[in-house]
Amino acid sequence: MHTWMDFLSWLIPLAILSSLVLPSAIRILREYERGVVFRLGKLLRAKGPGIVLLIPIVDRMVRMDLRVVTIDVPKQEMMTRDNVPVTVDAVVYFRVVDPEAAVVKVEDYLKASSLIAQTTLRSVIGQAELDDLLARRDKINQTLQEFIDRHTDPWGVKVTAVEVKDVVLPDDMKRSMAKQAESERERRAKIINAEGEFQAAEKLVQAATMINSQPIALQLRFLQTMREISSEHNTTTFLPVPIDLFAPFLKK
Repeated sequence: MHTWMDFLSWLIPLAILSSLVLPSAIRILREYERGVVFRLGKLLRAKGPGIVLLIPIVDRMVRMDLRVVTIDVPKQEMMTRDNVPVTVDAVVYFRVVDPEAAVVKVEDYLKASSLIAQTTLRSVIGQAELDDLLARRDKINQTLQEFIDRHTDPWGVKVTAVEVKDVVLPDDMKRSMAKQAESERERRAKIINAEGEFQAAEKLVQAATMINSQPIALQLRFLQTMREISSEHNTTTFLPVPIDLFAPFLKK
């Protein structure tokens, strides 16, 4: 009886101690997670996914997410290279590729990456012209990605994409661009009209040359005109007769 009571006296404290120690000694990491383990303050290594065993009190683990993170870069008011004020915002996609560096090299990699994206956006847009910002958006995005990735690489963060979302122009600049676009459309319309007149004049010259070499063509054209007029329901028709039609008869 005393043996059974002694066993229970040992078993109950052991069970209580196990319930307190095991949760801190066993961690389960998902497929997209890694655990950076520190032992007595020193970096051990990154572990996971799956079950990770830790020494209570001695080990400390920092959980890191390896999935792609999206951050919105707030709107930035800046001047382009050609002195045009614009307001630009962007979105940055990145992920942690080195969990150990993301924990040891930087205090808060999310905040640091967001601030780097803001300053880089202002720098790149300030060196670009307005036409490049509007017409060559892919080039601006590529430059932003390279610059931001260069700064975040020592932190174990890889920038996968950067996209400029919106470019807001002042109202007077919008009106100026609308006038410019309208003037450009009018210029193109006048050029097309002039080219049409030139081609028509060229064809008329060719027709006149052909009629001059073959006078019978003028008579055929005259007869065709009479046929077209006769198809109209007119009571009186005035038809000019070219004197050249009577030239063959006068010669005879």
